[in-house]
Amino acid sequence: MDLDAYVLAHAHEWQRLEQLIHRGRLDGAESDELVDLYQQVATHLSVVRTSAPDPSLVAHLSNLLAKARNKAVGTRVSTWRGFTRFFTERFPAALYRLRFWWLGCLVANVVVIAVMMLWLLDHPNVEQSLLSPSEVDQLVNHDFEDYYSTYAASHFALQVWINNAWVAALCIAFGILGLPVVYLLYQNVANLAVIGSIMHRHGHGQEFWGLILPHGLLELTAVFVAGGVGLRLFWSWIEPGELTRTHSIAREGRTAGTIALGLVAVLLVSGVIEAFVTPSGLPTWARVGIGITAEAAFFAYVFVLGRQAYHRGATGDLDSRYLEDRVATSA
Repeated sequence: MDLDAYVLAHAHEWQRLEQLIHRGRLDGAESDELVDLYQQVATHLSVVRTSAPDPSLVAHLSNLLAKARNKAVGTRVSTWRGFTRFFTERFPAALYRLRFWWLGCLVANVVVIAVMMLWLLDHPNVEQSLLSPSEVDQLVNHDFEDYYSTYAASHFALQVWINNAWVAALCIAFGILGLPVVYLLYQNVANLAVIGSIMHRHGHGQEFWGLILPHGLLELTAVFVAGGVGLRLFWSWIEPGELTRTHSIAREGRTAGTIALGLVAVLLVSGVIEAFVTPSGLPTWARVGIGITAEAAFFAYVFVLGRQAYHRGATGDLDSRYLEDRVATSA
């Protein structure tokens, strides 16, 4: 191949790509042009590497592609289109693809809560070893209910949101290690089981469920989703399947990042319910109904929207154009 002729034939495309890279904010047409030119230049780089390798030209085109990739990512994810696509395709598809992991985590934790509560109710001496009679009285008659109305609703919503998002983030962040996720989940459900058994034993079971269910259904589901995703990340390097161990961890790590971002919105909804609905003067059936509606909406989101997105090819992972330069290698 005549390298000089090849450069002369395609130099205008390289120059145009460089112009778009150094331009400020791109509109839709320019963004599409940037991606098209990126694919073309990636092909040019592949041709140069295989037919007429020139170190300086290879370095120039590689640098140009790296800048174009960063520009494409920065341009597209900042648009409303990218924001909408995240919540209509990437996030629900990721939840649907990993549904067996987080559903299994949810069922297992619910069973553990039920078993622990029943066991604690049958062993009242355990309660006495955990709290003194005065502390039990304070919890049952004051602290549990007052917790939801001590602070202004807006401040309380922010506090709850940050706390739950932190727990979910830890479950995903420690997922690569496996056991820390199990420990975090156990701490969460054990605390709920202990308080629930104490409230039931002292005749406040209806109050307990009336205050927990409105926000707790969605909140705990989000935490169990994070736990299931964290455990899937752990399993990705134990059993990588057809992928290499590195590629398996990378794919599940990116998917875990997608779900972590999406859960921020889910936990925001549960935080708002906990701050404004749980302590409200609405009758118990209305408050619990709101919680059930929010939970049903989440499952519909996953198994209707997520299923459709998954069957269209979305997996929750990043688009291939945002990953390594696969176009050049395939060309």
